[in-house]
Amino acid sequence: MPKTSILYVPIGRKTFDLEAGEGQRKKSSEFLRGVTANVIEPEEIITSPDDLEAFLANVNSEEVIASIYQSVTFADGEFVEALIKEVEAPVIVWSVREPSVGGRLRLNSLTGGNSTSHVLRCANHPFSFVFGNADEAQVQKRLKIQLKVQKVIEDLKGLTIGVIGEHPPGFFFSGTDEEALQKQLGVTVKNFDLNKAFEECVKLPREKWEGAIERAEQQVIGLNRNDETVHRFAQFTTYVQEQINEADVSALAIRCWPDFFNELGAAACSTLSQFTEDGVVSSCESDIHGSVSMFILQQLTGSAPYLGDMVHVNEASNSVVFWHCGAGAYSLAHPDQGARPGVHPNRKLGFTMEFGLKPGRVTMFRVGYTPEGYRLLVMRGNALDTPQRFNGTSVEVELETEINDTLYGLMEEGFEPHYAIIYDDVADELIELGKQLGLETTIYTKN
Repeated sequence: MPKTSILYVPIGRKTFDLEAGEGQRKKSSEFLRGVTANVIEPEEIITSPDDLEAFLANVNSEEVIASIYQSVTFADGEFVEALIKEVEAPVIVWSVREPSVGGRLRLNSLTGGNSTSHVLRCANHPFSFVFGNADEAQVQKRLKIQLKVQKVIEDLKGLTIGVIGEHPPGFFFSGTDEEALQKQLGVTVKNFDLNKAFEECVKLPREKWEGAIERAEQQVIGLNRNDETVHRFAQFTTYVQEQINEADVSALAIRCWPDFFNELGAAACSTLSQFTEDGVVSSCESDIHGSVSMFILQQLTGSAPYLGDMVHVNEASNSVVFWHCGAGAYSLAHPDQGARPGVHPNRKLGFTMEFGLKPGRVTMFRVGYTPEGYRLLVMRGNALDTPQRFNGTSVEVELETEINDTLYGLMEEGFEPHYAIIYDDVADELIELGKQLGLETTIYTKN
């Protein structure tokens, strides 16, 4: 059962100005209810640990994705200790501004947040901090980012990646330590036999797989439904869809070469493209962490990501080209060109995607793994409106940071060669994700 509720806990002491504090509580509650309908909260400020325990006794902690602990006034560490004893969810500590300067310190909320953060740090309980009032744009932005990140973390815990075939020899970056992946990110791997998929998919009756061709025809311009490789695409896609439905798989990592060409007589690219377009992110070369990276971007934005190699540098425009053989969600094609069918640039077998990606603001991201553990890479840039640079699918991205500093930094730090890209600016969310997961995050952005 996915967690969907936010627990809002406004805390105060009667020795402070609770009347001013109550105004802050009401504004905070109103804002949170505008973000989500699933807010669990008391009707007034909670002023004693005993009252907090009584309130929490009626809360189903299994529903809570995050606790927002608001120090409406100063309060000691007993309150937050009582909270994390009953609710395991990460805590967002929220301090509000002092209502007036001069005379009595009416709320002392900031010290309350400081004290609470200290308790949570010592308890090794995941938390983040927000300062300001509910009507401030920067507070609203921070809270929305933090709540969005908590939702992604929860989504990862429910993610099962279907791995169809082991990665090609030497593609070590595509593999994973399944135990570490599950422990650190909550992601589960389910392995499928690629050769069995080849053998079984061609046995499917035509009426079963024709729908996959009809789906592709909706967005692939000039698709020849009578092409033998189009039939192979439809057969394999249909078979895999049945398998992942049965196994509750939400993402894929597929070994594409050389097996697809040698055994099925077709390219895997079109299968990857259609699955990603339809919300099941799919990486080639069985890149498991690439698939995780794509999934995170999809969950943050609700749109289809891209996965590509960095293959070319253009110092004059401070840009790099990301490319792959022919995989890319249909909706990523430049609108002047559209998604078109092609053949693999090296193997000369179809069917693949053949297009340059659309222009726009993009974020580049990677969940990486080294013997020291997991790490994240976050970059930001603009996809340029330039002609298609290479056969297959490709996009030229102007980076925010200096091209050679970035290039040499990536190489010296040994990041993996597959980069996930999304058409949105979610750099702040990804940086926050790294903080919440306790992961080293390398950042190439202006700010």
